[in-house]
Amino acid sequence: MCGIAAFVGLGDGRDLTSMMDALRHRGPDGEGAFVDTSTGVHLGHRRLAIIDVAGGAQPMWNEDHTVAVIYNGEIYNHQELRELLVRNGHVFRSDHSDTEVLVHGYEEWGVDLPRHLNGMFAFALLDRFRRRLFLARDRFGEKPLYYLHKGRFFALASELHALYAHRAFTPQIRQESVQKFLAYGFLPSPSTLLEGVSKLPAGCHLTYDLETNTAHAAHYWEFNLEPARELARADEIELAGELRRLLFQAVRRRLIADVPVGLFLSGGLDSSSILAGAAAAIPREQIRTFTIGFTEPSFDESRFAEQVAKENGTHHAVDRLDLDTAHQLIPDVLSRLDEPVADPSIVPTYLLSRFTRRHVTVALSGDGGDELFAGYDPFRALRLARVYRAVVPPPIHAGLRRLATRLPISDGNMSLDFKLRRSLTGLSYPPAMWNPVWLSPLDPTMMRRFFERPLHAADLYSEAVAQWETGSSHTLIDRTLEFYTRFYLQENILTKVDRATMMCSLESRAVFLDNDLVEFCRRLPARFKYRRGDRKYLLKRAMQGVVPESVLARPKKGFGIPLAKWLRLLPVDRAPEPVPGIRLDEVARAWQEHREGRVDHRLFLWSWLSLQACVRKYASHRTPIG
Repeated sequence: MCGIAAFVGLGDGRDLTSMMDALRHRGPDGEGAFVDTSTGVHLGHRRLAIIDVAGGAQPMWNEDHTVAVIYNGEIYNHQELRELLVRNGHVFRSDHSDTEVLVHGYEEWGVDLPRHLNGMFAFALLDRFRRRLFLARDRFGEKPLYYLHKGRFFALASELHALYAHRAFTPQIRQESVQKFLAYGFLPSPSTLLEGVSKLPAGCHLTYDLETNTAHAAHYWEFNLEPARELARADEIELAGELRRLLFQAVRRRLIADVPVGLFLSGGLDSSSILAGAAAAIPREQIRTFTIGFTEPSFDESRFAEQVAKENGTHHAVDRLDLDTAHQLIPDVLSRLDEPVADPSIVPTYLLSRFTRRHVTVALSGDGGDELFAGYDPFRALRLARVYRAVVPPPIHAGLRRLATRLPISDGNMSLDFKLRRSLTGLSYPPAMWNPVWLSPLDPTMMRRFFERPLHAADLYSEAVAQWETGSSHTLIDRTLEFYTRFYLQENILTKVDRATMMCSLESRAVFLDNDLVEFCRRLPARFKYRRGDRKYLLKRAMQGVVPESVLARPKKGFGIPLAKWLRLLPVDRAPEPVPGIRLDEVARAWQEHREGRVDHRLFLWSWLSLQACVRKYASHRTPIG
């Protein structure tokens, strides 16, 4: 895992150094740079050494110095690709670096290179012969990549603050993006919070021509569900066996490293399945598992992880904290963000990452399991929601929604009153908007309270509506699966995990996002994922007899923290930074309502804190060169 930064045009080595310094946490083990004054090309790299520690320095070149790469990520099939490229006549200088596969792979396949890669990555290749930069991001966007193209200036970086470390860039907040962020709880690619800056979407590559100063981005892969008829008729036991084989294969691929590797272990189905795969690949006594626990029993799940670790005989470590200690970390965690994160579980994710990094450099995670196998609560609500919408007239629905606002407010994680209010809010809108509204910090009605010029609901959720209407499937389950996989996973979960782990210089590897496993899941009919209220149906069948029965029967519970209570205890912010288009008096009133226990604003207020932390960074930016 590393950090990359580059630019073409205005600026010099001082700007490149500033950009690289901003990414030091992503790559504490070394740095490298290349500057070509004749073309204005500047390439920079910060390295977290994982594979070929001695020989993997970057920028890395091919033999005749016509192709160079700066790269962040891991290519899990690099050994197979290396063997293929050697047979085709390519000469490698490194012993087993996955980075060198990229330069020779580009020589062999050109812009089709990303299609051959099984891994997580964001890279930029300099092609000196064709005078262009070639950028690419992995299928699900596990690794971030931002870029800016303004006039004759083109820049890219792993994180936003590396871009505004360059003196040629003045960050300006995009008003529409603020509304999108508070409507979704994340920003769908290519949008970012800053004017002129884009996120390269997952599964995309981009070519920047040094001669013509033009940039062109295109998808090389998109997640679409394509249920196969032959799988619908296949033997269920055989399908479960194939799923188990592919999952264990994905685990083996992600255990390869030249540094210590561990596993995040919650004791739930996903992490327990990954542990089972690791136990099938290496001796159990070599497996290291990590859990974060809290001293307050209602928020502590470490006992489940300890039970699974004990049954597997792993070397298990638990870090227990009191919630007050975790609470005190909120300002520090938020201050290190440069892109707002509306998911408050970034706090326990950071704590787990910090603890894990004391022992290992790489950790396997279960991210993607819920999205691929219908693991979230809304999947159970879909059928009831459809019936409700068909039989309950709008006036009665409005009355029920008003009654729900009068329910006593609970501080519990996903309490009944919280879920009921959010469910009824979502059902106030068309089905295409159910999922984003259920997740949103502010629904479109609330937007009218907080924004001077609020967007219409269809504009707020334009990306989700387009996906719902043009997706490959017409069933509620599959459309919802596509929403969670394309948006919630890519723009929220993976962003949160990347930032939390990289704050601690820890590499996280998402087992369920392996190419072969995802292709199998894409073709599975929905009934193997969700059946009569049973989520993750086939995954449970695949793990029968492999993980403890208690794990299979255990209901899903998120990484919970007492957010509503914490927000009531935070000191009042006397001088918030202005945010374009937002009424600060209404924000102050929302804080007061929440502190008095009259309204539950937990998701909006957390998102506001995250947004404020980023805005303060932008406001302190210096006047640029130019």
